[in-house]
Amino acid sequence: MAKRKALVAGNWKMNGSLELVEQLSTKLNGFDGDVEVLVFPPFPLIKSAIDSGLSAGAQTVSENDAGAFTGEVDAKLVAQLGAKYTLVGHSERRAIYGESDSDVANKFAKAQEHGLTPILCVGESESEREQELTEQVVSRQIDAVIVKLGVAALANSVIAYEPVWAIGTGKTASPEQAQAVHKFIRDKITALDSNIAQNLRLLYGGSVNDKNSEQLFAQEDIDGGLIGGASLKPESFESICNSAKGNG
Repeated sequence: MAKRKALVAGNWKMNGSLELVEQLSTKLNGFDGDVEVLVFPPFPLIKSAIDSGLSAGAQTVSENDAGAFTGEVDAKLVAQLGAKYTLVGHSERRAIYGESDSDVANKFAKAQEHGLTPILCVGESESEREQELTEQVVSRQIDAVIVKLGVAALANSVIAYEPVWAIGTGKTASPEQAQAVHKFIRDKITALDSNIAQNLRLLYGGSVNDKNSEQLFAQEDIDGGLIGGASLKPESFESICNSAKGNG
């Protein structure tokens, strides 16, 4: 059975510049239709990225609507900028800002309410992997969304597996390790709805670069990547996007 259309997303975190927007738009505008490419810049750069022709989304959104929430960003406003996606539950949001599985599920729901496609980030820490808790942790993080919204909500979403121990550390899950967790996720959803599971795009994130992306993306259940530091280097990011061609 054919794989899903590949998706490569660059998460700039609290990095980037107007110059980077211009450089990437020059390289990626009109990119091959076999691969969907988007970037998650800091909030002040979203509109510039979209105006330059890039597909861009938010790194997070508030679980609340407009109101007295200083520093938060309304999903409705993000959508009005022309964004199509938002990350929810990135490991840094969970670890640094204390977002719980319930918080993430609420943000997932708010994103969909305002027409954004949430990319649900899941993954285990190094100690959890050493204790062989990977599947338990990932399952719990996905179940928070399913319990709140039902499995049908996953039809309009993407899931990104990002082992915490491999983010920004230079460590990368082997293609076999990454595939095993992606297969576990797809099998888990298949048990609930096989059609949703077959069409659900699963991304790998964790020190993906232009040297390892081709092998990772070639795995049966890996449909692309959530790219960190390498997405800040136009040549490297373009190379990673190219490596996803033919794997969709």
